[in-house]
Amino acid sequence: MYKYNLDDTIAAISTPLGESGIGIVRISGKKALKIADKIFLSKDGKKPSQYPSFTIHHGHIIENQKSKIKNQKLHNRNCKVIDEVLLTVMRAPKTYTREDIVEINCHGGIVPLRKVLDLVIREGARLAQPGEFTLRAFLNGRINLSQAEAVLDIVKAKTEKALEIACQQLEGKFSEKIRDLKERVLNLYAEMEASIDFPEEDLDLRSFRFLREEVKRIDEEINRLLKNSDKGMIFREGISVVICGKPNVGKSSLMNLLLKKNRCLVSPIPGTTRDAIEEWVNIEGIPLRLIDTAGITEAKNILEKEAVRRSHDYLRIAELVLFMLDGSRRISEEDKKIFQIIKDKPKIILINKIDLPAQYVLSEVKKLFSGKILKISCLTQEGLDKLCKEIKNFILGGKVLDSEGYLVTNLRHKEALLKAKEALSKVREGLENKKSFELITLDLKEVLENLKLILGESVPEDILEKIFSQFCIGK
Repeated sequence: MYKYNLDDTIAAISTPLGESGIGIVRISGKKALKIADKIFLSKDGKKPSQYPSFTIHHGHIIENQKSKIKNQKLHNRNCKVIDEVLLTVMRAPKTYTREDIVEINCHGGIVPLRKVLDLVIREGARLAQPGEFTLRAFLNGRINLSQAEAVLDIVKAKTEKALEIACQQLEGKFSEKIRDLKERVLNLYAEMEASIDFPEEDLDLRSFRFLREEVKRIDEEINRLLKNSDKGMIFREGISVVICGKPNVGKSSLMNLLLKKNRCLVSPIPGTTRDAIEEWVNIEGIPLRLIDTAGITEAKNILEKEAVRRSHDYLRIAELVLFMLDGSRRISEEDKKIFQIIKDKPKIILINKIDLPAQYVLSEVKKLFSGKILKISCLTQEGLDKLCKEIKNFILGGKVLDSEGYLVTNLRHKEALLKAKEALSKVREGLENKKSFELITLDLKEVLENLKLILGESVPEDILEKIFSQFCIGK
């Protein structure tokens, strides 16, 4: 069915490469224990295949093992030691992939990890594809597709709120909701099909009324799921927030304050920032891709021209703009020109340097620049908390998400729900106009297929490849 061979035994390094206290090589498949037998020399003389499930054992990873005498001392064996390790045995079906799994906990250096992985592959495993361990968990029925996607969301979570939502998805709360809707649609489909197959047993008025009311209830529940989907996806994907303004208004200082570290070089010399700087930041639980741009001004040389061009590029993709003004100076023509560039963008206007004697006129700012206006000082941090709350209110519309574990955070899920809703609208219209059940069931089947698509019960191979290609190799 899929290009992945489930009969293969796969292996990969499941921890980031680099110097660390520990690194893990993971093996999954029918030969996992057999491979471990060939390369692991335990302290108690037993082989991994002799150990019970969910046990950890101390020993060495070795190559060129020829002697098979049990309990022989390590230095007497005709073998080469790769690393001293802890080996974990997990037997099918109660494992992540529902296959036999062996995890080798090595020292976390690049060399021992690579040598252990090379040895495992030499003894019969193959290198896993990105996300193939989780794909096997899905294909073997341990999790559904939306739960598999939640695994990726957990790995990539940029805030605690994003992690909380992803964990709810992994627990299956969202899946349970979709499965419940699917079963209800399936019951409607079965009832209509029965009416088609046995026309002599017409639906009575009460049954027909139930069909219409149930379709309406399902439609309302899908609407509730879609209601906060855009905001839900923000917690998963984040949004791009661009800080802009003329040179030396405090853009880099604001970036450093929001990041809570000195990421950007700050100086009183205009034009210090020559290139855009990007960082992820957590603002009130929302992940923001924060971008500090070079000051937009008349370019005097090639470098400044390129810096300004890049600032314009970032402003075009910005989902929110923080437009900064220098409160210690009067509004300039440069400020007005920059505002013309962003006038149609969602924005918050920041009057910085309020710790200095004010030169701006608030009424003039309100007249020239439309949008929410906040006063801040990057030096004293006055107004910073208010800015963070305003960013959150701007993104969430001042509302608190009440997801009950059913929050839609994935674009694929949203698109499937929108298609299901569209088909359901046709079902409602058909019932209202008393069209033939043959036509109505065609639309109902489309609702059913889109709900199945979310759970992965009916999903094209190219979509699977796209989803799992986003995973790292060891997950």
